[in-house]
Order: sequence, then structure tokens, then C-alpha cells
Amino acid sequence: MRLHRPKVVVSLAAVLLAVFGMFTSRPAPAEQAEAASNHNATRQDFDQLMKQLSNWGRWGKNDQLGAVNLITPAKRKQALSSVKEGFSVSMERNAEMEPAMDNPRPIVHEMAKRRAANPPSDIGGASDSFSISYHGLVHTHMDAFCHRTYKGQMYNGMPTSEITDKACNVGSIIGFKDGIITHGVLMDIPRLKGVDYLEPGTRIYPEDLDSWVKQARLKVEPGDAVLIRTGRWARRQARGPWQTSELAGLYITCAKWLHQRDAAILGSDAAEDVHPSGIEGIAEPIHALVLIAMGMPIFDNLDLEAVSKEAARRNRWDFLVTASPAAVPGATGSVLNAIATF
Repeated sequence: MRLHRPKVVVSLAAVLLAVFGMFTSRPAPAEQAEAASNHNATRQDFDQLMKQLSNWGRWGKNDQLGAVNLITPAKRKQALSSVKEGFSVSMERNAEMEPAMDNPRPIVHEMAKRRAANPPSDIGGASDSFSISYHGLVHTHMDAFCHRTYKGQMYNGMPTSEITDKACNVGSIIGFKDGIITHGVLMDIPRLKGVDYLEPGTRIYPEDLDSWVKQARLKVEPGDAVLIRTGRWARRQARGPWQTSELAGLYITCAKWLHQRDAAILGSDAAEDVHPSGIEGIAEPIHALVLIAMGMPIFDNLDLEAVSKEAARRNRWDFLVTASPAAVPGATGSVLNAIATF
């Protein structure tokens, strides 16, 4: 009997150590993200994140594609192979041509010529023109790197001296002329919260993103386009336009979440950033961190209502994303029609 007692003691000790380890072991990555979320970030935090999240030099000192480098040929093929039905839905907002509280610069569409059908050909015709001041908070567009600068530099250290009165000599939209073809994930935060839309000023934290990924059984992978639905257009439909000084969106700490997962594109149905940002002196910290530090192009003011409904119908929150900006050399961005294909 005495010979067996030490074994019993050792076994009990091992059990105690194992139980203790359960409570002291390092948390899983998702738990770490939640624990690290700061709801009271400061300007100092922003300045630190500009350094911590930097992709400058990662793809070479002259790189002008940024995180789009993560959309490799293999990534495109993987995204294309994810298509099961071939059903497509646009994520572009229909042209807003009437002035409104959130639309101070409406799209202007003018018919130019109408040609009557005359003999001998009997063929008539028409032409038109339209002008768009696309930056802002209503028209769907893509932001290029020269759209934002920080302390005299764009993404990858490109100096602001390269931005002239005529054009952006570097960091312009022309770098993305070949288009975006990748795997997209829809982060439907109103659905997570059980509401039709988020109220203006609602902050989305990293733990919200983690919760949605878990609920929707998603996996955000390198090269993905991450699309944030706040329900902005559903609210506008129900209650009308409002001042964009208040918008639901990502809190500054979500930039680290995106960086950790090597996302290539960030999109939203509003400005990506929560308004107000809560960071003194920085109106849109997510814009700055994503475009300047991380080199991620942005899809602003997407209309995610239709794709949200189609995703819910299928209980599938990922799809192929294709998008082509206009090939305008030197432009700070472009109008955009991004397409989701299931």
C-alpha cells in the first residue's frame, strides 16, 4: 500500500497543476483581441498605431499597391472557385442627384443631344454627360493612397510634394487599373445586434467583429475584402437623411484587428469610421491608419442592403468581390461599382 501512495500523490498534483493551468493559460487569439480592446483611445494611441500597423517597405520601397499585393493570383483563383451559383448583386449606391443634408454635391446628369431618326437611315440617337464630386459621404467610390497624408507623407513614405495642382504623381487610382478580384466577407453588425440598422454615432469595436465572425462562421484571411454594414441606407430609407457628423462605424482599435488578419480592402456603407471618432484632432482615424499606414484602399459609401438580404437568404456571408475603378491617371480615387457574386 505504501508503495502506491507516492503515485497517488503525484497524480493528484498533476491534476491540480492541470486545473490551475486551465485558469492561467494564455487566451486564444479572439480572446486576446477582446481583452486588448480599448474604448478610450487617445491621439497618442493613434500616433503609436501609425507606427505599429505600418506596412511601409513590406513590398519594396517603391510599392504603390499596398495590401492589394496580398491579392495574389492564387488568391484570385481561390475567390473565383468560391462561386457556387453565379448570382451577382451590385454594391454601388444608385446615383444621388438631389441635394440633401448628407449630399451637398449631388451628381449632375445632363442630356446633351437628341438626334431624330431621319431618312434614309431612320436611325436616331442621344448622348449625355454627368459630373461627380465623388469624395464625401454619399456617392460610392474608391479611395487611393494620395487621398490621405500624415506628417507630409502618404503610404510607403511617398512625399506630399508628389501631389501637385494637376495630379498625384504617385499613390493614385491608376495603380488599381487592373481591378480588384478577391474573396469578400460581409460583417453585418446590425444583424449581430438584432436591429435593422445602427444608430448614428454607434461605435463598432473589435469584439463586435469577433462576435460576428463566430456567429456567421466566417474566417477572415489574408487578401480578403472586409465589408462593414451599419445599415446606414436602411435608416435613411426609414427616417430620411441626417447630418453626417454622426455616423455608425469602426472605432480606431479595429485597425489593429484588420492588420492582424492581413485584410487587403476595407469597405463600408458609410465612412468606415465612426463619427465622431473620439480622437482629438483626428476626424477619421480608420481612414488614416488604413490608407497611410497599412496601404489598404477603401470602398466608401457602398450600398450593402441588397447583398445583406441575399447573404441572409443563403446564410452565407462571404462571396466573390470584383470592382474596377476608372483609369484616370493622377486621381485621388474613383467612382466604383463593386459586385458580389455568390
